[in-house]
Amino acid sequence: MMALFDNYIAFATTVFMGLLAIVNPVSAIPVFMELTSNMDKKAKRNIATKSVIIAFCIILVFSVAGKLIFHVFGITLAALRVTGGILVFVIGYEMVRGEKENKNENPKLGTQPVKADQGISVAITPLAMPLLAGPGAITTSMSYSAAKDLTHLAIVIGIYAFICYITYLLFIAGERIVKIIGTNVMMVITKMMGLILAVIGVQMFALGIRELFNF
Repeated sequence: MMALFDNYIAFATTVFMGLLAIVNPVSAIPVFMELTSNMDKKAKRNIATKSVIIAFCIILVFSVAGKLIFHVFGITLAALRVTGGILVFVIGYEMVRGEKENKNENPKLGTQPVKADQGISVAITPLAMPLLAGPGAITTSMSYSAAKDLTHLAIVIGIYAFICYITYLLFIAGERIVKIIGTNVMMVITKMMGLILAVIGVQMFALGIRELFNF
């Protein structure tokens, strides 16, 4: 029983580090602040809430329906891990290079007032997708939950829900966080997360290759 509990703890830690690195809520703070710069506090809180709920629903669907998707399209977990490993590595590499974050900012929305009825649109894109529930997060969550039992699936969903809650708190406190730690520290955190992500991508790729060729 103790060994099983330790296995769950190790799995939860791995999932948390992987999803936290790929979601990287700290790097999403400047984007959220830019998109909601002309909104009041109530509107900002509303957008933050909608974005994390939508992102959670996306990951929930892909995590739960992962096995069904594999069956319908004839996809193997090994193939997913190889593809996901490459994708996760590329995302991590771009984060280390420091060129991806600036591309996430929407200059059109950042240079003109955001109307109230545009809130749901902003919450869906780019906040929910691709910042919080992009291809990397979807692939990673599916890879972690596809070949596991219901307990492991619940751990993946619970961990992502916790990350969504952290992201919500960071969005709400975004202005204070930037003032306290500064943009340079945020850049360092993003690059560290990128390095962790690249390593996770290599590990996923190696595991997938081993399973494909029965090494």
